[in-house]
Amino acid sequence: MSTPEKTSLSALRLDKWLWAARFFKTRSLASQAIDGGKVKLNGHLAKPAKEVRQGDMLELSIGHSRWVIQILALNAYRRPAAEAQLMYSETAESRLQRQLASEERRMAPSPGADIKGRPTKRARRQLQNFSS
Repeated sequence: MSTPEKTSLSALRLDKWLWAARFFKTRSLASQAIDGGKVKLNGHLAKPAKEVRQGDMLELSIGHSRWVIQILALNAYRRPAAEAQLMYSETAESRLQRQLASEERRMAPSPGADIKGRPTKRARRQLQNFSS
């Protein structure tokens, strides 16, 4: 058996790159995010089959996080997380914004923290009327 030769990629599908870079667990989830407008390639909405190249800029919205990254490398295979992190670099502004948003969520009061004890009969009726 001979070992397969390494070929340098010049372009790769967007959904496949997002999967290989470990932003999404499956290509299907990556495609859904792209179709849902959560991913922009070089400032424009893209389709899952759009080819990405080294140097392209991506804007990702995943949950509460917003990432702005530059593609540094292409790899068609999903590798360990340490290797996947070498495929992109996040802008300093993006990193700072994510840290600030994370700190803000951590410091925010939990919903319902001001409510003490069981609801009164009146409050229970209001809850029942609200849900029906």
